Amino acid sequence: MYIVIIGLGKVGKLLTQYLAKEGHDVIVIDHNSQKVEDVVNQYDVLGICGNGANNDILTEAGVEKADDVIAVTTSDELNILAGLICKRLGAKHTIARVRNPDYSRQREFLRDELGFSMIINPEAEAANEIRRMITFSSAMKVDTFAKGKVELIELKISKGIQLVGLQLSELSLVTKSSVLICAVKRGEEVVVPNGDFVIQQNDHIYVTGSHKDLARFCLDVGFLSKKIKNVVIIGGSKIAFYLTRQLSVLGIKTKIFERNHQRCVELSQKMPYTTIIEADGSNHGILLEEGIRQCDALVSLTGLDEENIVLALMGKQLGVKKSIAKVNRMSMSHMLDKLDIDNIVDPKSIIASQIIGYLRAKENNDESTSVQTLYKIVNDEVEALEFVVNEKTKHIHKPLKNIHIKNHILIAGILRNNEMIVPKGDDTLEIGDRIIIVTIDSLIKKLNDIFEVSLYE
Repeated sequence: MYIVIIGLGKVGKLLTQYLAKEGHDVIVIDHNSQKVEDVVNQYDVLGICGNGANNDILTEAGVEKADDVIAVTTSDELNILAGLICKRLGAKHTIARVRNPDYSRQREFLRDELGFSMIINPEAEAANEIRRMITFSSAMKVDTFAKGKVELIELKISKGIQLVGLQLSELSLVTKSSVLICAVKRGEEVVVPNGDFVIQQNDHIYVTGSHKDLARFCLDVGFLSKKIKNVVIIGGSKIAFYLTRQLSVLGIKTKIFERNHQRCVELSQKMPYTTIIEADGSNHGILLEEGIRQCDALVSLTGLDEENIVLALMGKQLGVKKSIAKVNRMSMSHMLDKLDIDNIVDPKSIIASQIIGYLRAKENNDESTSVQTLYKIVNDEVEALEFVVNEKTKHIHKPLKNIHIKNHILIAGILRNNEMIVPKGDDTLEIGDRIIIVTIDSLIKKLNDIFEVSLYE
């Protein structure tokens, strides 16, 4: 596909990396010549320096023949304007990043009336992920499939967990829950395991199942379930705003620390039900004075990765049950294994995964056989994808044990009639099933891509 990316901030650069790797024809636009030069030198893409909402610049970029234009500058207004101009010039599909809550509430209008194919909000999506982490307190990360009916969670195997030294084929000895361990990260190695795989301490395991079965699994094997009732948020960012609104619906009390007086006034006006404290949340004494020891979770959302990590560590030292830090550089995620931090969140990775999933689905003309949901997990080294089985899917009604699936691909779950099935050899694929696939190094665009091609086909 021919794709134009407007804006080379964190999201734009990551999208360029992903899309260039997948072999698309990509052209990038940014007013900063150094950013354009850096990206062009690093990836196999073309670059133009200029205003992404300028008609001449967009014409030079060839948007009239573009399959997709993705506007992800720091300005909502520029993204919307650029998308409208590109649509008028002939671009088939337009995607815009819109972060302002006032604009976000008009998503349907932007799509239905102005013709945008997709409106993305990294801060709102990051808030969604943090909320899932808080409500499923044992997990380091929670992704959902099939409209929330299937979940994929990340867990770290610590001392005392009953899985240590256990072969996956013996999982039924410690739990009767219907779950599947579909990926394991051990140090720098990533494995899609088979039944002979033995779990070790400090492994990160990725488990699929229904929410009920995953909760039972965590309880059975020794992960303590800590219900979160009170949350401290440091930094009154847009993520803090979205997150607080979501938590209030769940009856979870929040307390936001923000240094900027004007931002405190804005937040207090928009969220009168939330305690807003105008103070430096990195001040140890202030946190103690405001009752940090009685809080269940601390979420650090300042603009600095290093500060967020330090604050999350400080929260754990002060007795907080769960600490979450926002980071913009996923290279820092490797520190998690060495530090006492429960979760990290990277908004740009979340939104990039959503866009990649959307583009792959659209690339296939028959949407029912293409990607429905896509997540990049294990530091972006593994993809978890959701498909729907239809009459065009190969090997319908055939037992899985008789189907040849490509290496490094695992069917991690089947949702049939709202019931989660952990796949076994005698299970089959049936029309209407939702299938969860986990893969390490294969570029999967439609469900039939997971099968080995027979010489007789």
